[in-house]
Amino acid sequence: MLRGFKRQTMRCHCLLTNFLVTNSIFSHPTDRPPSTSFSSSGGKHLISGFWGGRLNSAILGVGFCWKSAQVRGMACKVASALESLNDPESVSYLNQKEAAEVDEILMGPLGFSVDQLMELAGLSVATSIAEVYTPNEYSRVLAICGPGNNGGDGLVAARHLYHFGYKPYVCYPKRTPKALYTGLVTQLESLSIPFLSVEDLPKDLSNDFDIIVDALFGFSFRGDPRPPFDDLIGRMVNLHSNDQTCQKSPVIVSVDIPSGWHVEEGDIRGEGIRPDMLVSLTAPKLCAKKFCGPHHFLGGRFVPPAIADKFKLHLPAYPGTSMCVRIGKPPSVDVSSLRENYISPEFLEDQVEADPIDQFHKWFNDAVAAGLREPNAMALSTASKDGKLSSRMVLLKGFDKEGFVWYTNYESRKAHEISENPHAALLFYWDGLNRQVRVEGPVQKVSDEESEKYFHSRPRGSQMGAIVSKQSTIVPGRHVLHQEYKELEAKFSDGSLIPKPKHWGGYRLKPVIIEFWQGQQSRLHDRLQYSLQEADGRPVWKIDRLAP
Repeated sequence: MLRGFKRQTMRCHCLLTNFLVTNSIFSHPTDRPPSTSFSSSGGKHLISGFWGGRLNSAILGVGFCWKSAQVRGMACKVASALESLNDPESVSYLNQKEAAEVDEILMGPLGFSVDQLMELAGLSVATSIAEVYTPNEYSRVLAICGPGNNGGDGLVAARHLYHFGYKPYVCYPKRTPKALYTGLVTQLESLSIPFLSVEDLPKDLSNDFDIIVDALFGFSFRGDPRPPFDDLIGRMVNLHSNDQTCQKSPVIVSVDIPSGWHVEEGDIRGEGIRPDMLVSLTAPKLCAKKFCGPHHFLGGRFVPPAIADKFKLHLPAYPGTSMCVRIGKPPSVDVSSLRENYISPEFLEDQVEADPIDQFHKWFNDAVAAGLREPNAMALSTASKDGKLSSRMVLLKGFDKEGFVWYTNYESRKAHEISENPHAALLFYWDGLNRQVRVEGPVQKVSDEESEKYFHSRPRGSQMGAIVSKQSTIVPGRHVLHQEYKELEAKFSDGSLIPKPKHWGGYRLKPVIIEFWQGQQSRLHDRLQYSLQEADGRPVWKIDRLAP
């Protein structure tokens, strides 16, 4: 549960960081270019508004479900998104009549069809679940679907969850004979997703499922639930009873309205479902103000300006291409409980390359193919002559049998430390692959010719930034940097060659130790270490397995 919050916090941090980066003359501590490309030659590798009720409706949002590829260019929306995130009262709530009227407009003058809205609603529910509950720890999902459009949202969500890596099951006791719903059932059956009858379900759902998707009734439902839905709601209520203290109960995710709640007044008798997550659709209904669970999301993104104006809806902007956004403050976090049980292929001695650079090349290509953001980002650790350590993130700009290359200011703190103690360590961390690589060895400057060639391959703005920045020194204010940069822009406005400053160039770390780490379950991680040794008067790499 907390794992998803940690990812969201990190993504928000990335968004803020990217704002500072993309709106400055520098990018990252080592002046990163705006994008990274890769090529290999001669053995060298150069790193040059959606819906629930349908009537379920269109969703609005605040903006918190960041995706790494969506972060760039969103900086102008950070302040308003965070303001809304911390103030749930700034988001509009709809009563039952308003929610129905919004759907009528969407389905009438605006030309939306039920299946369009249902598809987007179900996708929104699935992405909200994936933001918080990872399939590594919450794989078994039971979608309990009602006969109406809310149930259709659950069927669509089950399909998307399957493709996200979960193991969904569906309980759909009263099937709707309309073609739309029979088509959704056919799609699930084609994926071999099991359909369970009410009789097939255990009375106690605690042992067989990790997530229960409550997709029984939407905002258009009135009255008391009838059989068999009253029994299904009762089973979900029992999941959070006092008798469930000895084991982890499945989490409950309610779609738009917790089933059995009054649309406007909430859980009137105080005996209803207590969901862990509520995914509101279009806008949260008034009952959502009574929701006390840790995770409240809005799904999708659709509300057009005409509807927003008519109903005076406050609709904060969605970031990037996100399909869901968190409402209100994230839950408090017990840092000691944050952990992930890694699931990865085994990393065995008989599978690795004899040379660690070849093995690094394979893993680096995997990171690029996986679409990880800046796979060449690495932590560089240096030490002064008296042993004081410092670390920072830099970008790998080339690697071959001779070592790993990066570029920086020769008058920076790291450069001074390298001059005093010409040894360093690098760390690559590829979260999406559960991998890291540690590299240790002596460091020396690359040739002036090599630095000159790379300097002039950079964007002209980055070249001027390297001249302006006296890295690690104290400056009176940002205005000083901007002024010097503008002067350089004017000086080289004719497109003439910008000379490389003498205080700027590259370093190469020649590895003597390289460790490849692959995360595994129960903390029994794979760690294979290459160490450079001498045999018969020539250097050879020795491979050892280290205890995790």
